[in-house]
Amino acid sequence: MKILIVKLSAFGDIIHTLPALDDLLQRPEVDEIHWLVDSRYAFVTEIFPQQIHVTSVSLKGKQPLNSAFKAIRKLRREKFDLIIDLQGLIKSGVIARAIGSPVFGFDRKHLPERPNGLFTKPVTFHRQETHVVQWYRRIAAGAFLEYPNHVPKKPLNYQTPHLDLSAAIHSDTTSLLTKLALEPDQYIVLNMGGGYPTKRLLEATWLETANQILGMGLSPVLIWGNQEEQTRATQIANHNPSIKVLPERLATLPLCAFLTTSRALISADTGLLHLAAALNVPTISFWGPTLPDTLGPLGKRDAHIIAPVTCIGCRKRTCNDFICMPKITPEMLLTQIKNKPD
Repeated sequence: MKILIVKLSAFGDIIHTLPALDDLLQRPEVDEIHWLVDSRYAFVTEIFPQQIHVTSVSLKGKQPLNSAFKAIRKLRREKFDLIIDLQGLIKSGVIARAIGSPVFGFDRKHLPERPNGLFTKPVTFHRQETHVVQWYRRIAAGAFLEYPNHVPKKPLNYQTPHLDLSAAIHSDTTSLLTKLALEPDQYIVLNMGGGYPTKRLLEATWLETANQILGMGLSPVLIWGNQEEQTRATQIANHNPSIKVLPERLATLPLCAFLTTSRALISADTGLLHLAAALNVPTISFWGPTLPDTLGPLGKRDAHIIAPVTCIGCRKRTCNDFICMPKITPEMLLTQIKNKPD
């Protein structure tokens, strides 16, 4: 049986699909798995098992329709037995249906964009399946059922996304650690990323957190993913020469190697958080507009700091009364580091 997974974006969401991918790889009737991804996030697929066939599509490029048509023509030739749409958007549904095989996706209640339901066969979730990892696992399982739209008798468990890249990480981090004067397990990574402003910790809080990490005898390393984040990281580090900033944006596998030699990661709800958690790196995440119950890593080494405000989980990208992130303090974050289990 040949299967196509349509999961175009984004970084963290693709990490969330790993348990569903594991489920499919364990099915004896599945011989071949393909994956369609937005070219902006193709770097994430570098961590996939080698047997996964990846096709990229540039839906945000200069000629998105041309790129989509090329991807559709290429994938139609594969003659898939079924397609699993884990994106749930109009564009993913249109592309999946155009490829010409049966498409399974979200039930009506959980659809990110309702018109997607015109192109997919809905897989019904159990009411206790509240995390996106459970949703992706359910869709992958439902595609093989005779009646995928029937309410399941039992919920599928949450499974922590897991990556074992020990054989794939060839990048030697020694030169980078030497350049930054770091020792393995003696530095904490502070992720400056945040998909939108309401997810971002205040610069003053980052600075005080970094200073307190130095007081613990550890090294804070500010990590960034784009020019804006690099600028903010540099501005924070300018206040204290002992605060280190990653000198360059790392490719996926060197990034994984760098994370796995750190003591912990402090981060907002971003792709880097979910990557670190999948690598079994201790994570401390802070939450305001989004909630960990649905999106967060729930492993034993993952701690969540939820802003003590009544408007938690608002999902706003901008806010005229921005009070959640200012409520997060360095003490909240660092207490979790001190108390992290081995």
